[in-house]
Amino acid sequence: MTQIESKRALRSAMLARRRSLGDEARRAAAIGLRDLFLLERPVEWPSVVSGFWPIREEIDIRPLMDALFEEGCRLALPVVQGRGQRLLFRAWRPGDALESGVFGTLQPPAASEPIEPDALLVPMLACDGEGWRLGYGGGFYDRTLEDLRRRRKVTAIGVGFDLQLVPEVPHGADDQRLDWLLTDRRACAFV
Repeated sequence: MTQIESKRALRSAMLARRRSLGDEARRAAAIGLRDLFLLERPVEWPSVVSGFWPIREEIDIRPLMDALFEEGCRLALPVVQGRGQRLLFRAWRPGDALESGVFGTLQPPAASEPIEPDALLVPMLACDGEGWRLGYGGGFYDRTLEDLRRRRKVTAIGVGFDLQLVPEVPHGADDQRLDWLLTDRRACAFV
């Protein structure tokens, strides 16, 4: 099986696994994620932290984003600029209006201030014990992390449900490793 086929099969399995969670488990996971982040503090305060608006049964990071804002962090949300490009980030505060983006995402409007994050909360379908992450296959976060890391220090934190941890994620030369994994049950740094 090729790397592309392996990734495709793992994506399918992980989407099904994530869909199997009930509403109560999802709500508890969102609170667990927030509480673990505040306990472990994988980034310095205050920082500029990029989050994302959850889609496709992703873990709800909005309670975490609210807590980060209350702790004095500046927040940003990603904007997909186009196929093959890196993400752009725009400033966002809880309660700010959002507009529709691509792939069913919500994003700050074009008039919002562009901002570069110190830390990125990165959505994922799977992650392994080495920090390799499986996303949806567009490469947006990989390109973005490569570009940001070339210019400055940033911390990439993969966020998801604990059931998204797998023994091995197929990866290639274009894939970027995470610095941290944060789930509703664990937080660990990759060295």
